[in-house]
Amino acid sequence: MITAERVGRASGPSQPLRNLNRFFRRHPRAGLLTLLTPPVAWLLVVYLASLAMLVVAALYTLDPTSQKPTDELTTSNITDALSDTNVWSLFGRTVLVAMSVTLICALVALPTCFFLAKIAPRWVRRGLLVSMLLPLWAGYMVKAYAWRAMVSPAGGNRFAAAGRGGGGFMESVLGWTPGYGRVAVVIALVYLWLPYMILPVYAGLERMPTSLLDAAGDLGARPWRTFRTVILPLLLPSVAAGSIFTFSLSLGDYILPRLLVDGKERVMFGELISATLGAPNLPLAAAYTLFPLVMIVFYLLAMKRAGAFENL
Repeated sequence: MITAERVGRASGPSQPLRNLNRFFRRHPRAGLLTLLTPPVAWLLVVYLASLAMLVVAALYTLDPTSQKPTDELTTSNITDALSDTNVWSLFGRTVLVAMSVTLICALVALPTCFFLAKIAPRWVRRGLLVSMLLPLWAGYMVKAYAWRAMVSPAGGNRFAAAGRGGGGFMESVLGWTPGYGRVAVVIALVYLWLPYMILPVYAGLERMPTSLLDAAGDLGARPWRTFRTVILPLLLPSVAAGSIFTFSLSLGDYILPRLLVDGKERVMFGELISATLGAPNLPLAAAYTLFPLVMIVFYLLAMKRAGAFENL
């Protein structure tokens, strides 16, 4: 006669699986290590190894005849990149654009997220939050070409050149457009990366107890002082977390500036790297990539001290 216990044993896991389950219950750290080893190994091999190869590529010598790297190692590419004042000037302008985009995103996200988290009704809150994240659902190139059409000045698109209309959307509707240039690049980058600032700031405000704001009001603090002494210090880690995305994504962008800047003027450092790759001069392009790479490392260290990683 087959008992229920025998049926359970027959239909249950095999003995090796039960032993493995007992082992992981007794040693939870081993289970965590087994779970995290594959993705961490993939990160080390694919991401960090590719960065190491990029640094090594900057040490190769370019064959002037075949335009291909040779086996000879040299530091002249890095020396040439570091000694070029034009390169430093372009990199400084790129950092300034990335910082401007980050600052504007923070200034827009703070009041917007405060309204969403503390003032708007719940049903309105969800709809507005989804609408702010809708740009993430569209392709990058679609948004880039859309902004090129929006900021196009009179005579700056094929319709105006053919005499069938004025400028782009902004000039036709608002009567003003920044045209093609650095201002248009900053506006478009703010539009592209603003959702990455809104998400952590909104999460930080939603976690903030409303009782803190009520207590500040009861003690006589005006709205601006409440924001400066209560809200902003508690939100700094969330703003720092969002700035990691807005700053790094803006710093490395080069496609959008190509579309929104006419002529040979370079607005972003990535354009120089792309042009050097097309020369082709892979070792020198790899040397140029060290500029944003080192900048991102220092920026991440600074944001880590601000508590950004706890809010990602």
